[in-house]
Amino acid sequence: MKAKIYVTLKKGVLDPQGKVILSSLPNMGIEGVEDVRVGKYMEVVLKDLGREKAQLLLDDACRQLLANTVIEDYRIEINE
Repeated sequence: MKAKIYVTLKKGVLDPQGKVILSSLPNMGIEGVEDVRVGKYMEVVLKDLGREKAQLLLDDACRQLLANTVIEDYRIEINE
C-alpha cells in the first residue's frame, strides 16, 4: 500500500522561497505566473494495514513529525 503526503504552508503564512521563485521566472522568460507556493511531497510505502488504520497512522506521523501544523496543512492520499 502506498500513500502520498502533501504538506503546504497555510494561507496567510509568508513563503519566501516561493517569492524568490516567482521573481526569478520572468528572468527565465516565463511570464504570466501570479503566485508560487513551495511545499513538500512524500511517498510512504506501508504494509497492508487497511485504509482506516493507515490513515490514522499517517495522520499521527504528520502531526508529530512530517508537518509543522502551526504553519502547515497536510493532505494524505492512500492507494491500495
